[in-house]
Amino acid sequence: MTARILVVDDIRTNIKVLEAKLTSEYYEVITAGSGPEALDAAAQQKPDLILLDVMMPGMDGFEVCRRLKADPDTAYIPVIMVTALGDPEDRVQGLSAGADDFLTKPVDDIAMFARVRSLLRVKLMLDELRMRERTSASLGVISPPVPSLDEDYSSASILLVEDNPRDQMRLQRMIEGQFRTEITADGADALARARRHEYDSVVVSLSLQNPDGLRLCSQFRTTEETRNVPILLLVGPDDQKQLVKGLEIGVTDYVVRPIDRNEFIARLRAQVRRKRYQDRLRQHYQQSIEMAVTDPLTGLYNRRYMASHLATLLTQSAAQHNTAVLIMDLDHFKQINDTHGHPVGDEVLREVGNRIVRNIRGIDLACRYGGEEFVVLMPDTDLDSAEIVASRLLQAIGEKPVGVKTAAGQLTVTCSIGCTGALAGDSAESLLKRADDALYEAKTGGRNRIIYRRA
Repeated sequence: MTARILVVDDIRTNIKVLEAKLTSEYYEVITAGSGPEALDAAAQQKPDLILLDVMMPGMDGFEVCRRLKADPDTAYIPVIMVTALGDPEDRVQGLSAGADDFLTKPVDDIAMFARVRSLLRVKLMLDELRMRERTSASLGVISPPVPSLDEDYSSASILLVEDNPRDQMRLQRMIEGQFRTEITADGADALARARRHEYDSVVVSLSLQNPDGLRLCSQFRTTEETRNVPILLLVGPDDQKQLVKGLEIGVTDYVVRPIDRNEFIARLRAQVRRKRYQDRLRQHYQQSIEMAVTDPLTGLYNRRYMASHLATLLTQSAAQHNTAVLIMDLDHFKQINDTHGHPVGDEVLREVGNRIVRNIRGIDLACRYGGEEFVVLMPDTDLDSAEIVASRLLQAIGEKPVGVKTAAGQLTVTCSIGCTGALAGDSAESLLKRADDALYEAKTGGRNRIIYRRA
């Protein structure tokens, strides 16, 4: 995949070297020679990834990274810090500032491109989720979440997969009290657990034997329930080739043995932050979809969704599937609003919506059509069967008073119903029009009744 990469270094020669390497792999490269320039370039040009030198005069890479991650407009951009520093404390400082990975100078090309491709895959997925969030926000449905460095890590669930008993104990002691931890020595058991329970991160030892570590990572990525869980790979100092392969098949991060406790915790925290941000994006998107297709007062589907669903049902009708429709209107509802006020009217509408849902089948779809009108779509239903449903609804709404916050404490509400079934060549508009004509006849004919239209 191609991408725009921002290279930040105060030494022009270093920029030129990285620029040449990245350009040869068909990446678009933009550059910056200082921290302030990097912040400006990130804000203006929105790169897909940033290669950020640590040691720069004035504003060092740690501070640049902190500012990038604190800005909602750039917080989601992956940052790889490039440093001559090999101290674990420096990596911990960078990870705490929000960095996604580290490269040590002199930069190994194979390792660099493996890390770049791995982070770009994550970025591509986040971009898709963020695009959906922006669409929801533009419709005024729900505000999108932003990445955050502040999380309750003690509630994070971590699965350790290590078959060496001594290493098991060592790893468990390292993160004891930091996360909620489970441990297993068997890869098949790990996969089964992860399919039942959603972990914030899975730690896999490359030296695992049953199956081998990379095969287990591959199984995690090819299993639907575990496809998005972050994987932290534990590797030895001579496992460069296997590490590159791991990054290619979807490993999200790694720690090199001997493991520094602080770096291990910092990398796990980084995985938890990313996982929870992705989860929030998915959850908010699902919520925005639900809000876009449901009526906020009654919780029923709205008119827009109903129209789309009806069009689909009528397409299926070509294969001899029957579709019936009823439109119902509450009788004299304006008097309720005028006499008792709109809050009481809203109580009535909510209760009517609940009664409709309780008296239709699971395959039927109820929607608030507008005002005090409701529509029920009934797939695989002929008009004779629809009459049974319509009669049940008329009775459920009219026979039992609605409890409301008035002096009387309850109101009796009735409805009129127009009901029809789909005919050959019907469109959604023609079918609804026929049901609406039947409803009009029910209203003008005395209300609290059902009129059926067969044609």
